[in-house]
Amino acid sequence: MSPATRPVSTRVRLLGAILGVVLLGMILAGGVTFLVQSDRVIANAERQLDGFVSTVSTSDQDAADLVAAAIPGRTDGTLALADGQVLAATPSPPGLRLADDAELVASLVGVLADGRLTGRLDSDQGPLLYAAVPARGGTVVQVISVDQRMELVDLSTVTYGITALAVLILVGVAGYFVTGRLFSPLRRLRATADAITIDDLGTRIRAHGNDEISDLTVSVNSMLDRLAMSVDAQRQLLDDVRHELKTPITIVRGHLEMMDPADPHDVAETRDLGIAELDRLSRLVDDIDALADIETGALSDAVIDVGALTDRVAELAGAIAGHTWSVEQRARARIRGDADRLVQAWLQLADNAAKYTPEGSPIEIGSSVDDGTAHLWVRDHGPGIPPAARHRVFRRFDRLSTRRGVEGSGLGLSIVDAIAKAHDGHCAVVDTPGGGATVVLHIPVAGAQTPAELPTPVRAGDVVMQREATG
Repeated sequence: MSPATRPVSTRVRLLGAILGVVLLGMILAGGVTFLVQSDRVIANAERQLDGFVSTVSTSDQDAADLVAAAIPGRTDGTLALADGQVLAATPSPPGLRLADDAELVASLVGVLADGRLTGRLDSDQGPLLYAAVPARGGTVVQVISVDQRMELVDLSTVTYGITALAVLILVGVAGYFVTGRLFSPLRRLRATADAITIDDLGTRIRAHGNDEISDLTVSVNSMLDRLAMSVDAQRQLLDDVRHELKTPITIVRGHLEMMDPADPHDVAETRDLGIAELDRLSRLVDDIDALADIETGALSDAVIDVGALTDRVAELAGAIAGHTWSVEQRARARIRGDADRLVQAWLQLADNAAKYTPEGSPIEIGSSVDDGTAHLWVRDHGPGIPPAARHRVFRRFDRLSTRRGVEGSGLGLSIVDAIAKAHDGHCAVVDTPGGGATVVLHIPVAGAQTPAELPTPVRAGDVVMQREATG
């Protein structure tokens, strides 16, 4: 949904939620305060009536004299009744208008006749609380107006309501600007995301502050960095594949154009060459497919015994003819990862060592562990790898010129490097003492149980398999 068709923005929804919570809090606070103050007003009026009853009950004066001696308040009044007639009443104002309210007097006479000496009455002057005490010459009645007693509470409630409304408006105005500043990084983030295209992944957002939105900005920038690296890698892969495919296509096309169809020998040679190039293309596609699977994280996860893995690789590598293979060292350690992929990577190192090492020379396989890292290596005694070239031997389609002229897809060590990185590790090349190269896979133990390394010297029985060069 586009911003133009969105019914309510997140900013408005957030501000509405804040104002709703504030309004609900104010209503609850005002309601509780009103109820508490109302209860206190009624309780004070009832205490006043209880005091009036106690005073009149202990007096022996006439009812009219008691009324004459009473001091009326702004919200109450006293009168004396006898035979349904008003004998005396406190003046009004300042007190209530009692004697002139015939309907009120009739209501009082009626409830007293029923024997209800205390209670509540409804009148034209609003709800009233009353208490009556028999005295000489009649009955003395004190009446309190509830509405007048509640005037201060009502005024406080109205004042609170007006103040709360003003505060709510201020909160709304302040919240509008605060949420605007809060969402401004998100708006910049959206604008940046809209501006990014596959051809331009270099735009980044500056992170301000140290809050969750700043963390989100950093995460988005990191995601863009990874995306740019992935796109660059894909472009590089496409360029490399395009370059690699041109060579066999050109070779096959050239031989087909120059082939003499009438010469059976020439046809057979061209056929053999075409099949060989197609086989090379097939291997190239398989290697690219394997590399893509590894780089997308399509690996299993299991606990691997490094010692058993070492013996397994040595057994498989022993089938490569022309060299003497031996296990130089085993590690007592367990790592987590994909055992099949690690075997694949280790065997690729063994295969490379066999290709670039003179026939008949020994090649050692070994493993060790230290500082939480397992080291899996293949050590040969060939021409070695120059230090200046070691940084690029793991690049795709990057081949080093050798005296033996070994051909390959150029993806073998790239696959090895990808498998190592998929296990949070890396590859390294070091010199072999006396000449040659040692290629090492460094794989983190990652919290797996790691007993001490087994440095026992390799005996004759430790040689897994050896085959002499057949020439």
